[in-house]
Amino acid sequence: MSGHTAYPTTDRPLKPALLRGAMRRCPACGQGPLFHGYLTVRDHCDQCGEDLSHQRADDGPAYLTILLVSHLGAPLLLAIYIAFRPSAMAMLIGFGLGAIILSLALLPVIKGGFVGFQWARRMHGFGDAPPSRAEPVHREKVPAA
Repeated sequence: MSGHTAYPTTDRPLKPALLRGAMRRCPACGQGPLFHGYLTVRDHCDQCGEDLSHQRADDGPAYLTILLVSHLGAPLLLAIYIAFRPSAMAMLIGFGLGAIILSLALLPVIKGGFVGFQWARRMHGFGDAPPSRAEPVHREKVPAA
């Protein structure tokens, strides 16, 4: 065992964190807004001060949104075509607008859930006690030439 203090590795409650994030609220307190604007995650919660800058949602929410929209849209498209036989232009316009609106509605919800998941699992620096910046960084000494 090394001589340094270990940080807590227990997970936080997942379901409340996911729900708070999906409601676009801070996963820690559920009170402060998670986003500044449409998709920009705030650096800190206005209510509890939780550092949210550690989140690394990246492309995950976009991929999951595309997956959900396409899996919802494809069977619906087939069912409407079989039942009503609308024109190609009507289907193109209707399902195109539907996919855009559904994607825009789901993207912040899914991104909030991703941030909540990362917070609950203490991923990417979401631990209780981050290492102090005052601690020295240990580097290998390079011999002088």
